[in-house]
Amino acid sequence: MVPWLTLLTFSPLVGVLLLSFVPRDRLKLLRCIGIATALLPLLLALFVYVNVNVAGQGGSLIERYNWISIPLNIEAMQPFLQSWSFEIDYHLSIGGLSLPLVVMTTIVTAMAAWASLTIKQRVKSYYIWFLLLEVGMLGVFMARDLFLFFLFFEWTLVPMFFLIGIWGFAKREKAANRFLVYNGLGSALLLVAFLILTATAGLAVHVETETPPHLVYSGDLDHMIRQLGNEQSFVNTLPGPASSFNPFYLSEAWRTIAFVLIIVAFGIKLPIFPFHTWMLRVHTEAPTPVVMLHSGVLLKMGAYGLIQFGVALLPQSFASWSTVLAIVGLVNIIYGAVLAYVQKELRLLLAYSSISHMGFVLLGIAAMNDIGLQGAVLQMVSHGFISALFFLLVGSLLERTGTSRIDELGGLAKRLPFLSAVLLLAGLASLGLPGLSGFMAELLSLLGLYGQLPWAAIAGGIGIILSAVYVLRGVLAITYGPLDMRFAQLKGTQAVEAVPVVVLSLAIILIGVIPTLVTMPVEQGIEHIIHIIRAGR
Repeated sequence: MVPWLTLLTFSPLVGVLLLSFVPRDRLKLLRCIGIATALLPLLLALFVYVNVNVAGQGGSLIERYNWISIPLNIEAMQPFLQSWSFEIDYHLSIGGLSLPLVVMTTIVTAMAAWASLTIKQRVKSYYIWFLLLEVGMLGVFMARDLFLFFLFFEWTLVPMFFLIGIWGFAKREKAANRFLVYNGLGSALLLVAFLILTATAGLAVHVETETPPHLVYSGDLDHMIRQLGNEQSFVNTLPGPASSFNPFYLSEAWRTIAFVLIIVAFGIKLPIFPFHTWMLRVHTEAPTPVVMLHSGVLLKMGAYGLIQFGVALLPQSFASWSTVLAIVGLVNIIYGAVLAYVQKELRLLLAYSSISHMGFVLLGIAAMNDIGLQGAVLQMVSHGFISALFFLLVGSLLERTGTSRIDELGGLAKRLPFLSAVLLLAGLASLGLPGLSGFMAELLSLLGLYGQLPWAAIAGGIGIILSAVYVLRGVLAITYGPLDMRFAQLKGTQAVEAVPVVVLSLAIILIGVIPTLVTMPVEQGIEHIIHIIRAGR
């Protein structure tokens, strides 16, 4: 059997290997290898999307091998146990929830690699770190073992740190340090939550005839879901008298602690208010292709983690705290929209816009039903394409004009009609115009929430109105009005530069017209999580 998921995940390493043998002064060859290698995962992802029939709990395409086995103190447990170990499995799976996110990741990454033609310094090192980052992003969306997921989750921090700190703008080092500190703190909290869940729900007892049982701790996600959903399992069995002490029982207090740790850890990555300040630095100081990846993909890792490792494992906790989660989502929406409106720097406007739009993901999760969760996933995919396109356009404007301040730009439609038209398209998609991807995503999130918390859904609708205000204010201020004489001789868009712009624009339009391209493969994954939620309730 061909290990398609392994090939998909680690295919960027082919480029890393090739780049390591190319002299650093062969810039054209380095760029060709970098872009071609970024296209390879895209082809593999499209092949998987078209040919894999996603069905069942984890999807029909699964790869699983025993990777690490650490023997524990068996002497203390003899003769009651034959073996006692901690195991980490190499367990990859592409299911309904992860499939559209993997495809989105490969498209955005390929277009960001193409946009990296603007990188002039240390091109060889840049593309090596770029491709290493793609490996981590793909692994995050396919890992089904908690510790394998954590490994890929951490993997992304190192390449991002160097991509920001070396190729960013004036304050790049401060932005890179803040990124590492905040995300490192979130990772530490996530590891504690995973250890709590593994020490209780990660227990598996393998019994053989006439021999002592094998006791295994593992971070297998599917096993944990079954354990937490089984009322007769160790993790749900109340301790009795001292003689029947149960160290594997996950009490309500420990569930709440794990829930809070998961919310904060993934909330930093999302980000949610007030853990968002690090993201503003990254969006303004990182190079354009890196911001495309950060806003388009890396932020979605937080939302994906909340659903895949939060809702699926602790459905009771998420149901109990759904109102609080909805309020946090509303704060994100309103806070991000109001701050976006007053910005004079276009990159900061888009950064606060991302905060606002991630609030709709939280509303979809807070709905705790199939419509809301489908809306949350669709919003993740939609915003991935929209934000990547936005920052690609901002990078093009910055290359031509040397500024991205709204009050210094104006009338650019006269000199840059193509970029101005696409900028308006991205703006209309961001504010939720019917026929573009943002409309159905926000609609499903609010519809799902309306059945549970009508007041929150109505309040969330205000965010759509506010997004129209700040998006149109920014876009129209840049494209219309008097043209500054400094920009009278600006050159139009070249064919090479237009390729990623056209691809991302088509993706936004295609999802808006045919949203089932995302919702249909998501359906199986969402149905399984909904079953878990109902069983948990």
